[in-house]
Amino acid sequence: MTTSVSPLGTLALPTPDSGPYALAVGPDGRLWCTLVRTGRIARLTPSTGSVEEFVLDSADCGPTLITAGPDGALWFTRYRDHRIGRIAVDGESRSYELPGGAGGPYGIAAGPDGALWFTCTKSDRIGRIGIDGRIVEFPLPCEGGFPSFLTAGRDGALWFTLNQANAIGRITVSGEVRLHPLPTPGAAPVGLAVGPDGSLWFAEIGVGRIGRLTTGETAGVEFAEFALPEADCRPHAVAVAPDGTCWFTEWGTGRIGSVTPDGKLTEHPLAAPDREPHGLAFAPDGTLYVAEEHGGISRWEVRRPGSVPEGPG
Repeated sequence: MTTSVSPLGTLALPTPDSGPYALAVGPDGRLWCTLVRTGRIARLTPSTGSVEEFVLDSADCGPTLITAGPDGALWFTRYRDHRIGRIAVDGESRSYELPGGAGGPYGIAAGPDGALWFTCTKSDRIGRIGIDGRIVEFPLPCEGGFPSFLTAGRDGALWFTLNQANAIGRITVSGEVRLHPLPTPGAAPVGLAVGPDGSLWFAEIGVGRIGRLTTGETAGVEFAEFALPEADCRPHAVAVAPDGTCWFTEWGTGRIGSVTPDGKLTEHPLAAPDREPHGLAFAPDGTLYVAEEHGGISRWEVRRPGSVPEGPG
C-alpha cells in the first residue's frame, strides 16, 4: 500500500508575490516561512489558518532556508546580503554578518553542540554560529562545490549536499570533513533530510531522482537512487515523515511526491504546474505544508499505509 494525500487548500499571504520559499516548525508549534522576494518571515498558526508577516531590516536580503534553534528562536540564512538571521517567536529579529564576506549562506540546521551550522555556497565553506552570534567557518576540500542544504545526522555530525561537486559531505563539530561522491554523474544534489532510522534522503535535481544514503558500521556509505517518471522534473527539497517516507517537491513540474523506504513512488500535482514548489514541512498534527514560490502555502492531508480515516460519530 502506498501513501495517499489530499489537498486541504492554499493559504494566501498578506503580501502578494512575496515568494514563499522554505518552512520550519517553531518551538511554538507554528510554521515559519521565509519570503524570499520581499525580505519577510511569515508565521502560520495551523489551528486557525492565520498568517502573519514580519518585516526584516532589508527587503532585498533574500531569506532562504530556516530552522528552529536551540534557544527557542528561528534562525535563517540571508542569501543575498550574506548574513545569518534570527527571529524570536514574538517577531523580533536581528542578523549577523559573515566574516568572510560574500559567502552566499543557504542551508542551515541546529547542530548537536548547541550552535547553528550553515553552508556558504559561494566560498566553499561550512559555517558555525553560536547563539551569541560568534561565527567560525571551515573550508571544504573542493573548489566550486556549491554546498547547499545541510542537516544534523544521527551520528553527531552535520551532513550537506555539494550541488556542483556531485557529492554528499560530512563535517564533525570539530571541523573534520569527508566527502562521498555520488554514483550518478551530474546528479547535482540539493535538498537533504534525515530519516527516523538515521538514513539521509536527498534530491538529485540534475537527473530527476531521489537518493538515500545509509552508513554502515565502518566508515563507508551506501547509496540508493529512485528515478522519478520525468528526469527534468527538478526535485528540490525533501522532508521525511515519521514513518520513514520521503516527501519531496518537483520544482520543474509543479508537483509533490513521496517515496517509501522500499521504493514505492507517488506523485501529486499542485493546483497549477507553474507554482514552483520549494520547501515543505510537516506540522505537529501531521499535515504537510508546501511553500509555492508562485502561489502560496498549500496544505495536504497525508494518509499513511495502514491508517484508517476517522468516520463520523
